[in-house]
Amino acid sequence: MDRYMPLTGIDLVPASLLIDTEAPLDVLQAAADYRIRAVTQVLENIAFRAEIGCDTVVLSDFSKLLAIPLRDGCDLMDVIGRRLRAQTKV
Repeated sequence: MDRYMPLTGIDLVPASLLIDTEAPLDVLQAAADYRIRAVTQVLENIAFRAEIGCDTVVLSDFSKLLAIPLRDGCDLMDVIGRRLRAQTKV
């Protein structure tokens, strides 16, 4: 695995947002946790509202906005998984 892995949602070369795959596991986990919990908090706030008046364009844009930190969190969790699997093979 390369030292620096670009985030999934960015297809530019060279990539400007990278994950340090050699960062301590607790640091990677904390970064993933922060992003996933932020999305969860927003979604819970929406889910428990009595009334939401939005059109489909707003909902579409909003879902795209929430997908970014969620994807970042998944990328971080992927690095953690790879590192843990590599440790068990040694």
